[in-house]
Amino acid sequence: MKILYFCAAMAALSPLSVHARCDDDQVCLQQLVVTATREEQSLERTLASVLVIDREEIELSLARDLADLLRFHAGLEISRNGGTGQTTSIFVRGTDSNHVIVMIDGVKINPGTIGGAAIQNIRPEMIQRIEVVKGPRSSLYGSDAIGGVINVITRKSRGAVEFSGGAGRYGTWDRGASLGWQGGNSALQASLSQFDTDGFPTRANSNIDRGYKNKTSTLFAGTRVGRTDLALSFWQASGTSEYLDFFATPVSQDYRNRSASLKLGFAPADNWNSRIDLALITDRIRQNDSMDFVRTKRTTLDWYNSVALSDHQSLSAGVYLSWENDKSLSFGSAFDRDRNDTAVYLQDQLAWDKHQLLLALRHGDFESFGGIDTWNIEYGFLATDKLMLTASLGTGFRAPDATDLYGFGGNPNLLAEESTNTELGLRWEIGANTSFSLQAFDNQIDNLIQFMVTDPATFAGENQNIAKARIRGVEMTWRLQNDDWNLRTSLTFQDPENVTEDRQLLRRAKRRLTMGITRYLASLDFGLDLLVTDKRKDFGFPAPVDIGGYTLLNFHSRYRIGKHWQLGLKVENLLNKTYQTAADFNSSQRAAYMSVNYVLPAT
Repeated sequence: MKILYFCAAMAALSPLSVHARCDDDQVCLQQLVVTATREEQSLERTLASVLVIDREEIELSLARDLADLLRFHAGLEISRNGGTGQTTSIFVRGTDSNHVIVMIDGVKINPGTIGGAAIQNIRPEMIQRIEVVKGPRSSLYGSDAIGGVINVITRKSRGAVEFSGGAGRYGTWDRGASLGWQGGNSALQASLSQFDTDGFPTRANSNIDRGYKNKTSTLFAGTRVGRTDLALSFWQASGTSEYLDFFATPVSQDYRNRSASLKLGFAPADNWNSRIDLALITDRIRQNDSMDFVRTKRTTLDWYNSVALSDHQSLSAGVYLSWENDKSLSFGSAFDRDRNDTAVYLQDQLAWDKHQLLLALRHGDFESFGGIDTWNIEYGFLATDKLMLTASLGTGFRAPDATDLYGFGGNPNLLAEESTNTELGLRWEIGANTSFSLQAFDNQIDNLIQFMVTDPATFAGENQNIAKARIRGVEMTWRLQNDDWNLRTSLTFQDPENVTEDRQLLRRAKRRLTMGITRYLASLDFGLDLLVTDKRKDFGFPAPVDIGGYTLLNFHSRYRIGKHWQLGLKVENLLNKTYQTAADFNSSQRAAYMSVNYVLPAT
């Protein structure tokens, strides 16, 4: 494993050894991102650390959920309690799994009850691109944005009919269809997919297979009238997840995740753009073997305004309102609570000569603990036309969820978890198709909520704001992308420290290597994805246990037949390694999956 890290470091630190070119008749387009500032920006000039996963990479991966797409990238660690559809957590730059906001088309889908968003239920077929902003973004998006923000942007109409199907090991079947129409300034897109798998034993000491079913539907309708844009988006994932409980008893649960939004954009003046977003999300899990359930219903209204004060300055401001109901019955504890929150935010972006500056501020007012302020200061210096140096300082927070406040061990007097993050970075555009980036970060988190036992005989206790964490690290990424190759190497070195208990944070590694290589031919594309991770610690009794490091290698390929058909093949865990991302939970052995896709473009 040390040899792999060394070789990757040499590749990452020697980018000039690979020469990329952009042909004279080839247009090298800049990638635009919106999540970092809520305004379109060139990825190369964005001050924040942003990762983009585009539709090309999504199609090639043959991933089965959002987690599969994210785990081969720097700063993103995945922990899964078994196979596809099992409870899945994501750790962004070593922060907790509930320290990242997950959005569908800009709408936050994190539940208000417990844990992070259900990324295991988000299907790749619906995704056009993914934007991941690493680092605090509470000044723009509010609670939970301590580690970062993941924005899943769904596919919009290209005026095509598409059918897809697939099958593979563990009794896995996948099928879907979508229909799109586009005319003038209006567009319509609808899709439906069904995924089923028999699965494999989730627990290491069991031989009972646990399956998963997912039915996903999406709808988009948009039109433009004059200077006014109107868009309706809908996403729903529902199905059943089978698993083994604490005593290894086979049980199952039904789930439903839903997001619906109505967006109105208009221009009151030539230099003033305004957007009103009304959204409704539902997150529900109901146990089939007991009366237990959790449910979140949230309605939000976000009024965002951007004013171009000059060619060098843009001012953004908005108001955010949230009405939420959280309801739960779990292990004998029940609650049914309403929570209404408000916030105002302001962002100023300036650019002059070779300098860029971003200032952002948010004030939130929460029923559960009162007011809280967060901010970001980011600076960029364009040392040359190809090299940008960045520095940033920002704060984030996570409001205690309803389970923290009212569930088992609930404490209504809890405060928000708060963080302060410092970051230095550089971004080097070596050539038309080659880039290198480096970020060093130091994130300190206070007031972490921890359950404290007050009566060992009955295990009674209370949640308290007593824990602290500090995550320091460095990320390096080198990339080459042209018509023939897509190469990516990333190295992450970090120290995810539980300061309170003087130990490594659970399920987070100190060293990770990710590599991706894809070769494009006339009709055939193929490549490999590699993940090498260091040992980690995990939950154990009476003390945390060690999980060994592992190497995961996946193969993917795509063959195009004419203009309408394409075949895909993926071999997961090509080396057939036995590994765990969570203690005592199995991961997939070597498994092959095939897909077929038919697209009929509009005439």
